Amino acid sequence: MFVELNSILNSTPDNFKQGDFTLVSDRQADASFLVHHYLSFYLRAGCKVCFLGLVQSFSHYSVVAQRLGVNLSQAREKGQLVFLEALKESVDTILKEDSSQGTQALSYLWSPGAGLEGLFRFVKSSLCQSEDHGPPVLIVDDLSVLLSLGVGAGAILDFTLYCQAAVCSELQGNVVIMVRCEQEEDDEEGSNLLHRGLLHQCSLALHVEGLHTGYCRDIHGQMEVWWRPGGETVYNQRRRFHFKVHDKGASFFAPGTSRAVL
Repeated sequence: MFVELNSILNSTPDNFKQGDFTLVSDRQADASFLVHHYLSFYLRAGCKVCFLGLVQSFSHYSVVAQRLGVNLSQAREKGQLVFLEALKESVDTILKEDSSQGTQALSYLWSPGAGLEGLFRFVKSSLCQSEDHGPPVLIVDDLSVLLSLGVGAGAILDFTLYCQAAVCSELQGNVVIMVRCEQEEDDEEGSNLLHRGLLHQCSLALHVEGLHTGYCRDIHGQMEVWWRPGGETVYNQRRRFHFKVHDKGASFFAPGTSRAVL
């Protein structure tokens, strides 16, 4: 959990807005540190978290969370965290060697055109019973990987709309989804199409990019934050920050205020 980012977003584990859909995206940079932030943030807040790990193993997230002061294994044992480890489940899914809930959730692997109904059912069943914990939260890392598995952008956007309706509206919880964008912003297909669709759905967008001036040892990139209050059709506030990721956190500062660029 990053204290400076909490200050920027005016949010803490003890006081955060419910019903929000947050989009994390990156281009020529790595925004995965924001996914780790939100995972530790909502677990600290006592929320019931369903995490769809589509690109990394549970041990990877666990090691990073340990640095941020959160024990994922303990949270999973207590029932606070439901973790779908897609890398582990995918082999059994493709071979159809079992019929576990996780395998059924990944049914798109053998039939991409069938959509993501199984994955949505997994999310809803994981979060609908959270009486022993705080508001339910869905975190997905990284949704754009489904494009490379043959799932269309339209089917993915349908999935996110259903998740938003179920988690944000019906259960008054939050959704955090990460996607990666292609290098060319004017690319009309694939991840950029998915990114634009998600921008229309979310209420908060955090977009990470590399510095236009190239590599810098003391600044790892820039992050643009877009806010859109509920019910509004356009983002009414945008701010840009430079950042540097540390072993146990990240620093954020206004462009031009770091000695590295003075």
